[in-house]
Amino acid sequence: MTRLRRLPMDVWFEPLIIVVVGVGYFSWYTTTTLTPTESASLGWDNLRTTILDHIKLALTAAVFVIVIAIPLGIALTRKSLKRYENIVVNIANVGQAAPAVGLLVLFTFWLGTGFRTAVVGLVVYAILPILQNTITGLRQVDQRTIEASRGIGYSATRTLLQVELPLAVPVILNGVRTALVILVGTATLSTFIGATSLGTLITTGVTLFLPKLLISGAILVALLAMIIDWLGRLFELAATPRGIS
Repeated sequence: MTRLRRLPMDVWFEPLIIVVVGVGYFSWYTTTTLTPTESASLGWDNLRTTILDHIKLALTAAVFVIVIAIPLGIALTRKSLKRYENIVVNIANVGQAAPAVGLLVLFTFWLGTGFRTAVVGLVVYAILPILQNTITGLRQVDQRTIEASRGIGYSATRTLLQVELPLAVPVILNGVRTALVILVGTATLSTFIGATSLGTLITTGVTLFLPKLLISGAILVALLAMIIDWLGRLFELAATPRGIS
């Protein structure tokens, strides 16, 4: 009889937190009195557009980060490029260490304001977790396993695709989850350079001294980040080969 894999605590506990926070916010929203500005900003049509713009911004940046970081991480674990690992990781670390707002503003001098600039800034800011985890995940694969696969006739490419990457999947996907959460949170700052996001609610709330708008923006960003993190965890669990998790 096949044994079912036991679900980690975060797989079922995190959605409970999401539901509790979501229901609490909705209950507050339906019973509180809003000013005309708050009502306009938090009306469903406007709010839906703002949320979708935020998701579009974060996911677009995530696609670019994944496409860049994972192949680059793989390349840096190959013998021919291994000597460049420290240089590349340190460059990526500069992007992570720099203040996010400063990084976004800096790119406006080069690319102007708007969606494209926000995506570039977010990519630079979030590339390190995936790059580092890809390198770490591949480095921790037992060398004897790699040698055994080569010994039975696997090519280097086949060994990478069928042995190394499957064993490194949990670590790589953990980096992807981390990057996604970073992107969802940091995307709020894109409002400072003209890209629409949930940060618009926060900055409007601060500028016009509308605490309810500020709180709504903060709660919605937190909920979105938790949902993305949970979905990422489910995908990570599903993609991890049996016997590794």
